[in-house]
Amino acid sequence: MKNLLVIALFWLSAPVVNWSGDFNETQKEAQRTHKYILINFSGSDWCGPCIRTRKEILETKTFEDYAADHLLLVRADFPRQKKNQLPKDQVKRNEALADKYNPNGEFPLTLLVDENGKVVKTWEGFPNVSPEKFVAQITETTHAGN
Repeated sequence: MKNLLVIALFWLSAPVVNWSGDFNETQKEAQRTHKYILINFSGSDWCGPCIRTRKEILETKTFEDYAADHLLLVRADFPRQKKNQLPKDQVKRNEALADKYNPNGEFPLTLLVDENGKVVKTWEGFPNVSPEKFVAQITETTHAGN
């Protein structure tokens, strides 16, 4: 019982990080809140560097703690395995986002964009930095613009 209480308290204290699949809605929220948007183009079931980026950076406590207060997050996933296929409307949104921001089909590709959709920082491939350095790069970029 004590373990359940500890788990529940940890879960409740964890930052709330939501990855959206709808850039247009996220951009509207960014314009209301004046937050930057981090877009991650991923092949979640076939791209090794994508999986590493997610596990070693984007799903770490360091990144999630920062993102919860400072960023809006969008993931455009392009899985290949039949069992992981996305709904058709999500595939269309991801393809439209890729047409605009990832026309060369690079994976992974992570972009930091401002509330108007202007790209302010790009990470091509696996960023190959610690989560702390990744957050520092975002902070340096967003503060340079202010």
